[in-house]
Amino acid sequence: MGRLFIQSLPGPKIFICKCCKVHSASRDDVLSKEFQGRFGRAYLFRTVVNISLGPNEERHLMSGLHIVNDIYCSSCQQILGWRYEKAYEESEKYKEGKYILEKERMLKEG
Repeated sequence: MGRLFIQSLPGPKIFICKCCKVHSASRDDVLSKEFQGRFGRAYLFRTVVNISLGPNEERHLMSGLHIVNDIYCSSCQQILGWRYEKAYEESEKYKEGKYILEKERMLKEG
């Protein structure tokens, strides 16, 4: 078994995994707080760290059909949200390559 590399984020306001307290994203990378996840409110992020990606799957979301990957905490494997791989609607293309973290799965540090 190899060692798990965990990246720590700088700054006073960090989103961390609710289960294992590993850093996941910086407040500076929040693009929107107006998203809906499976378990309530969710935030759209430009970038996240310490995650692993699930397989591509087509999913019907509130904004239409997308290809997404579930994202998991790389430390405890808790599902945190998803990444937008592809949007079929032109008006939704801005989401491609961005990440959704569900508020229910995260804690704020700082």
